[in-house]
Amino acid sequence: MASLARSPSAMSITRIPQGHSKSLQLLKASKVPYVLPLRRIHIRRSPVCCTKFPQWEPSPVTYALTEKAGDKFLDKSSELFETLRSESSDSKDEASITKAEDRTDTTNQPVAQLQFLKWPLWLLGPSVLLGTGMVPTLWLPISTIFIGPNVVSLLSLIGLDCIFNLGCTLFLLMADYCAKSKNLGQASKSKPPVSYQFWNLVATLTGLAIPLMMLFGSQKGYLQPQLPFIPYAVLLGPYILLLSVQMLTEMLTWHWESPIWLVTPVVYEAYRVLQLMRGLKLGVELSAPAWMMHTIRGLVCWWVLILGVQLMRVAWFAGFTARAQRQQSSASADA
Repeated sequence: MASLARSPSAMSITRIPQGHSKSLQLLKASKVPYVLPLRRIHIRRSPVCCTKFPQWEPSPVTYALTEKAGDKFLDKSSELFETLRSESSDSKDEASITKAEDRTDTTNQPVAQLQFLKWPLWLLGPSVLLGTGMVPTLWLPISTIFIGPNVVSLLSLIGLDCIFNLGCTLFLLMADYCAKSKNLGQASKSKPPVSYQFWNLVATLTGLAIPLMMLFGSQKGYLQPQLPFIPYAVLLGPYILLLSVQMLTEMLTWHWESPIWLVTPVVYEAYRVLQLMRGLKLGVELSAPAWMMHTIRGLVCWWVLILGVQLMRVAWFAGFTARAQRQQSSASADA
């Protein structure tokens, strides 16, 4: 029995029946060509391994990082859903950025419009301070506000100081508004140093303690000649009242961390010098004792000294702010 064989992956083995074996031997002896009828060969098809996968399945191909690839290695994902997810997140980020830019543009428009309102305040604020503080003190004659050592004169003097306090409050509010940053969303708070607060409290309490000690000495008879309470109140009563208002205003600016904490004592102390100079004129009208006139002159000198220290602190703060801005700009440049 003869057999034809091929590779197992190409075809199956075909067998010849025994009945044809004798005829096959005769053909060999006669050497006559004979066509052998073979059965149909059945080819077994082996499974073909396909390396091309759909887009939603991960590819088995391995990537090798080369020097030319650099930062572009695996720039895009090989998976369909991850690619769609990244593209959708990128589109959302771009949309959010455009919305934020539009929102900032719309918010900057009213901010730019509000900047025009600040320009007249630079002239209006000092004008209010001048009209309520300096004009009544400098131009009103003493005879219109001082009738004699009585309660009416005391109330008229306190009324003048109340008018100044009203103008000073408006001025400080305008200054606080102008001191805020252009971007209203940013907080513009400024906290004064502890040493500055301590110095201001010491200066204010000293200016408050001196006239109270003079009053106590006069009432106890330690200072001669004695000065009655009403003339004393006419001379130094408005001074003590306005000094208390200044202490309260400064504490409020420190608590609110307003940027006008450096301007508040300068405004009050400048008016206080004029207030004490007015007290010297009234002392002449009242024929006040010498110790009272020396006390008022000493207070004038004290507050001129404190005012000079405050102005030097303004210069120091300007230099400190310039140095801080320079360091911040250098740090940002290095980064």
